[in-house]
Amino acid sequence: MPEQKQADHETIDKLKRAFAYKLFFQQGVLPFTASLNDYYLMVSSVLRDRMQGLFINSVAALRENKSRVVCYLSAEFLMGPYLLNNLINLGLDDQFSQAAEESGLDLQQIIDHEEEPGLGNGGLGRLAACYLDSLASLEIPAIGYGIRYEFGMFDQAFDQGWQKELSDRWLQPGNPWEFKKPDIAVTVGFGGNTVSFVDDLGRFRVRWNPGLMVMGIPYDTPVPGYRVNTVNILRLWSAEAPRSFDFEDFNVGDYFGAVMEKIQAENITKVLYPNDEQFQGKVLRLRQQYFFVTCSLQDMIRICFIQHENLSNFHQHFAVQLNDTHPAIAVPELMRLLVDIHGFEWDRAWDITSATFAYTNHTLLPEAMEKWPLGLLREMLPRHLEIILEINRRFLDQVRLQFPGNEAMMRNLSIIDETGERFVRMANLACIGSHRINGVAELHTRLLKEYTLADMHRLWPDKLTNITNGVTPRRWMVLSNPGLSRLISEAIGEGWITDLNRLRDLEALADDAGFREKWRQVKLANKRRACALYSPHACLLFNPEAMFDVQVKRIHEYKRQHLNLLHIITLYLRLKNNPGLDIPPRVFVFGGKAAPGYFMAKLIIKLINDVAAVINGDPTVNSRLQIYFVPNFNVKIGHIIYPMADLSEQISLAGKEASGTGNMKFSMNGALTIGTLDGANVEIREQVGADNFFLFGMEVEEVQALSASGYHPLEIYEKNDQLRAVIDLIGSGHFSHGDRELFRPLIASLLSQDPFMVLADYQAYVDCQQEVGEAFCDQEQWSRMAILNVSRMGRFSSDRAISEYCEKIWQVRSAPVALRWERLPREGIVFPKVSGTART
Repeated sequence: MPEQKQADHETIDKLKRAFAYKLFFQQGVLPFTASLNDYYLMVSSVLRDRMQGLFINSVAALRENKSRVVCYLSAEFLMGPYLLNNLINLGLDDQFSQAAEESGLDLQQIIDHEEEPGLGNGGLGRLAACYLDSLASLEIPAIGYGIRYEFGMFDQAFDQGWQKELSDRWLQPGNPWEFKKPDIAVTVGFGGNTVSFVDDLGRFRVRWNPGLMVMGIPYDTPVPGYRVNTVNILRLWSAEAPRSFDFEDFNVGDYFGAVMEKIQAENITKVLYPNDEQFQGKVLRLRQQYFFVTCSLQDMIRICFIQHENLSNFHQHFAVQLNDTHPAIAVPELMRLLVDIHGFEWDRAWDITSATFAYTNHTLLPEAMEKWPLGLLREMLPRHLEIILEINRRFLDQVRLQFPGNEAMMRNLSIIDETGERFVRMANLACIGSHRINGVAELHTRLLKEYTLADMHRLWPDKLTNITNGVTPRRWMVLSNPGLSRLISEAIGEGWITDLNRLRDLEALADDAGFREKWRQVKLANKRRACALYSPHACLLFNPEAMFDVQVKRIHEYKRQHLNLLHIITLYLRLKNNPGLDIPPRVFVFGGKAAPGYFMAKLIIKLINDVAAVINGDPTVNSRLQIYFVPNFNVKIGHIIYPMADLSEQISLAGKEASGTGNMKFSMNGALTIGTLDGANVEIREQVGADNFFLFGMEVEEVQALSASGYHPLEIYEKNDQLRAVIDLIGSGHFSHGDRELFRPLIASLLSQDPFMVLADYQAYVDCQQEVGEAFCDQEQWSRMAILNVSRMGRFSSDRAISEYCEKIWQVRSAPVALRWERLPREGIVFPKVSGTART
């Protein structure tokens, strides 16, 4: 023990000296002139240096073992703040905290200062981030490939209740985690034309002559696993012009023309998800997708040549996962690289390509199935369109042989949508070019097989499989809910952090009154933390003893935030009509962004904020009903929101949500769920037990039957006095200062079309919420249900999901990293000679 204390003391002293060194020699400031941002960059750089040793060992192990590498291609990586997550995964949080305290610093203040990387928006990007964490923690060699957006989607603010989009300048304070690698940059072409010719061997060949060239510059961010030696890479690509300044144009006075090439190139990675309501937005999105895909594939080919003699077994060295259809252009791009650049015959190139890729489908909504006009592809990527058409020709020939005369099946399976303007269906392209397809929840996968991809499943019955999504317990429990994590670890040990199934050991404690009391105290502390943070912004004193009823997710009609709001107004009317009504107090919390061009979603946000203004300002009800819309919901805010919630709203129309991961985060943190049988809700309910889940609403088959028989929402409105009173109150201008026109589009949509059947599920939802209120009044039983929820969430760890990907799709195994380079040798290193400027 004395030796351990001495070692710990020496470690703390080394950290303190490292802090001072970074502040003086990297930041170039003295303590009395340093800003909080200087301290953040200082601490982060010290941690990055300690992480880099593990990264070097990981790279060395990869080169020696020649393991198959998982390459995860995603347009989004919603990583969240790095500092605390990396400290926890490396097991250095206590040491850094002590070193900071002894240096006169508040580590928590430094952690809170960190800007969230603007690299993603919603569940797609957060899932990718969870999977990178699990890949590293399970010691699976992996590279995440994406785009280094200069600006995130947007920062959300509210102006008189309306969503206002502000620039997300996440890189402005500096990003201490990334390494720029310009010496392994790649070249990317757009536009131009193609020329066919016969080569010296008599083979038909095609040459693409791009009209515009840009450079793809990689930026590497290390991704450490939890308490292991593996550190994987997140490699993000930034676009730059080959020549950023034209002196000839400048010298003749064309100052704008002198930098035009730079502007055109940098626009590609300027912003996450540009508004594609206009044609130019669509052009930019397609450019972004092709840009990061070709950069990533060229990088894999470079790595393959370093470790292997040729590309003949490329598919055995890399398992490439397409995270939705955004990277689906990778299929024709790899074919182009193999056939046009590296001289492979078509059939061999196709065998390699289709064995390399696997595709994850994330949606059942037809409007979310990405497709591109042929004209746009012909102009931007002429060679790729030729390859797509050839893939489609050969594929349809196979379909004709297997299903002769089935023209309807041919139309459904074709990559080209021939109805009206011709489009390339990216989901069909991804399915055809991948050896495996997976859905992300059991219900989602079943619906893909029966409806969305029914003909694909009929053609390839064994190709489509299910891997239910998961989330990492390191960030969503250990980091965001330290009080609950500590309570759990004291009760059952820390093994659950890497094996979430061990939470089952909590079940026996659900009947322990003392443990339930401790559980409630943790939840109350989390709610008080949230109240202290948000009460000043809302100009309202939130009641931490109230039920915290939370719905945070992207604002979309199918997620039915307006159904939640109809229930709130129902409670409001009940209290106004009967002030003595005995109901438990509730704080309703909303969060989420609407796409800039999505009018109805933005109108729903406006209505939520206007209803909040009226209810929060009404002293006759605001002691029992309170509403707060958290602006700019992101991962950092999620660290506060998920641990504080009592009730999780998962109320999408059955058959519309692919999976959801917010439902998992809430349940892991002790919230009970009110929800439909949609997405992963089905499996959550199966795991936690029907008695511990508040179920309402139609099932998928009932939704389909109602739609087929003719759905008439106006009849529901006319027959339900309670519902009619709620909608009429909105239409009367009660929440809009007497303006009867403001919310008319939303009311008209509900009464005439109601595409997501809000009115059909309204009464069942209100009745179920009545059950929720009654259950919450019995805090002992509520706590028991919450403990059972957490104890049965083992299935929803991203570690389980990644293990299934490894077994079912990627055929990869863990490759533990031995620490051969723990410190530099005293005599230094003899460096090999290099030629040129590019790294091999």
